Amino acid sequence: METRLTLRAGQKGTKRLIAEHGDRLVCVRYRYDAQKKKRYKTVELIVEETDWQPQPKHPKGNPLAEIKIHWGEAELARCVKQAGGKWDAQKKVWELRYDQVVKLKLEQRIVGYLNVDAPKSI
Repeated sequence: METRLTLRAGQKGTKRLIAEHGDRLVCVRYRYDAQKKKRYKTVELIVEETDWQPQPKHPKGNPLAEIKIHWGEAELARCVKQAGGKWDAQKKVWELRYDQVVKLKLEQRIVGYLNVDAPKSI
């Protein structure tokens, strides 16, 4: 089966489906099955909406990551410190080189990145 045409919601040819599905309509696709000699019209709908916080992307040339370690995780804080991490009391985050963050499997705790080349604000 091959897809020959994809129409985004609001494009010509989607008016009736927008009336039927409203803001939930994402796109309409026309798919063709050569064996069955059939054309199918499919729709992509939004079925759920929840809040989501994207992980910060690792910028190139910026090796320091800010990671969050919660109160009571003293052993983890010790590991970060042994790996070269520095505590920033103002931001309440640990600063650690990205390669060390990966080594310690702490990527999910990254809350931001520092620009190493820029002077640190006092």
